[in-house]
Amino acid sequence: MEMKQIGVIHTPYKKVEDVPYHRGMAEEDCELEFFKEYEDGLKDIEQASHLIVLSWLDKADRDVLQEHNPHGTEIYGIFVTRTQNRPNPIGVTMAKLLERRGNILKVTGIDALDGTPLLDIKPYFAGNDAIQDARIEWFEKAILFGNLPSPRHSRGPPLSVLHH
Repeated sequence: MEMKQIGVIHTPYKKVEDVPYHRGMAEEDCELEFFKEYEDGLKDIEQASHLIVLSWLDKADRDVLQEHNPHGTEIYGIFVTRTQNRPNPIGVTMAKLLERRGNILKVTGIDALDGTPLLDIKPYFAGNDAIQDARIEWFEKAILFGNLPSPRHSRGPPLSVLHH
């Protein structure tokens, strides 16, 4: 199996603790810079208002299989969480497309470190991509008991497993 990096994500977030906890808290404008050889693939991208952005979370710990719930003290398997630490740290987020300038897309809604490798983008289709009855039990309990983060950047201290 082989993946190709198609570009770089540029954000104002230089440290893990600067990255918004989730994309809904990411208000800053960011850029998806595509390598020139992939620019032709952006033809007509302006027709999409929102994009699914796939990235490689290159600072993640790939050996972690369980982590603390960010909303409490429970430990969960990583496959029921959205942690960046996982065997294949592929980042998935949705971004609003603001404009295109050649091989650069200006977007908002990115929750990634500056310099994160860009793997792919896809247009977001609300009718196909939104699942209205999706649920995660531990997250629903966190909402019920008020254990959700309130500050804009609520990741807490940087994870000791991340290298700089």
